[in-house]
Amino acid sequence: MCTCVINFNLWACSLIQEQNIGHDVERQGGEGAANQGANQENLQKWLPISASRKAKWWYSTFHNVTAMVGAGVLGLPFALSQLGWIPGISVILVSWLVTFYSLWQLVQMHELVPGKRFDRYFDLGEHVFQGKVGFWVIMIQQLIVQVASTIVYSVTGGKSLKKFCEIMTPIMPMFDEIRQTYYICFFVCIQLLLSQIPNFNTLKGISLLAAFMSVCYSMVAFGSSLAKGIEHHPTHYGVRSHTTPGKTFDVFNALGTIAFAFAGHSVVLEIQATLPSSEEKPSKVPMWRGVVVAYTIVILCYLTVAVSGFWAFGDLVEDDVLVSLERPPWVIAIANLMVFFHVIGSYQVFAMPVFDTLESCLVQKFHFDPSRTLRVVARSIYVVLVGLVAVSFPFFGGLLGFFGGLAFAATSYIIPCALWLKAKKPKICSFHWIASVFCIILGVIIAVLAPIGGIRTIVVSIKTYKFYS
Repeated sequence: MCTCVINFNLWACSLIQEQNIGHDVERQGGEGAANQGANQENLQKWLPISASRKAKWWYSTFHNVTAMVGAGVLGLPFALSQLGWIPGISVILVSWLVTFYSLWQLVQMHELVPGKRFDRYFDLGEHVFQGKVGFWVIMIQQLIVQVASTIVYSVTGGKSLKKFCEIMTPIMPMFDEIRQTYYICFFVCIQLLLSQIPNFNTLKGISLLAAFMSVCYSMVAFGSSLAKGIEHHPTHYGVRSHTTPGKTFDVFNALGTIAFAFAGHSVVLEIQATLPSSEEKPSKVPMWRGVVVAYTIVILCYLTVAVSGFWAFGDLVEDDVLVSLERPPWVIAIANLMVFFHVIGSYQVFAMPVFDTLESCLVQKFHFDPSRTLRVVARSIYVVLVGLVAVSFPFFGGLLGFFGGLAFAATSYIIPCALWLKAKKPKICSFHWIASVFCIILGVIIAVLAPIGGIRTIVVSIKTYKFYS
């Protein structure tokens, strides 16, 4: 009897002990999940895209203007010289309408799931396509756009500052013999400092100045081109190439140049992430208000610069219209300085999502502590590498066509519509279905043809270019 009691007590003790161990494991698992959730929340508060959500609707206006009205607008007269009057203006208008529609789709899908915000383009892709395929495809395309933009803006900043100093040489002769490479390096040094700005929302002052500068130099280019066009001088308004292969490649490159001019989609969800959101007033309301104002400014700047630049110089216009303008010298000098200040801000608008992705990867995959040291080192390495590419390959016109077709068409024309079709599933032959399919087809055409023209332009430029000159 005693033996039975003892065995029963031992069995009961072991059962209680097993239950306690189970409860400990469950408690530790719950604590681990809670800690993981807290760490993720703290990381989101540290990362530059999601750190602050106190932006106003008009912030999205000048962020979008800064992202679009930049290097692209100065290349539009050159695109018209490659396409001709009617095809060129038609492509600009169609691209504006198509990208306006696809940007609306992205704004609507930012809070596709009630209570959840997709702060990054690739987060939305991962959710819609339900797997890592959507994540990686969109992230790679988005990074190509953003990195390419920072490269092109580095080139543009260096060239614009060089043009300013050349015009001002009679006053400042010490700048006469400085190479373009050094101007790009100076631009990179400025970006090294500005890249330490902690988050997207704190860029508002720089972005506002950049947007204002972009509108100002667009109006300077418009006014100066009008003044030049009024003069009696021979101008030919045909396409610039005279051979069939040349015309074909020019058309390809022009498509990429125009696609580059509508490249703001790669940062639109990141801009929207800085806006507050509630059930009563979701972020899409103030975001869309800002986008409408921004896109109105965009089309006014694009058409005025494109038409006046091509009208003034015809098929002899340069790939940067400000290079074609020579008089009055002080106005052109100021315009180039405005371009320089604009691309300082636009560089940061496109670089901030890259910093966000880079820092998130270093913290989550390589287990670095989210510290100021990590931020300084990671961002500085990125800026230096981009600067090295910029001084090595400063082929402005070719870069626009190549990158414009390679990835800008995908992020602005194709991916938003593909996400919409997958997430919203509109009825076949309905308005949204037809519009989305049309956008995708147009984007595929640009993505296939434009890089060919861009590569050809780069190859032609390389024949006469001296590296690091």
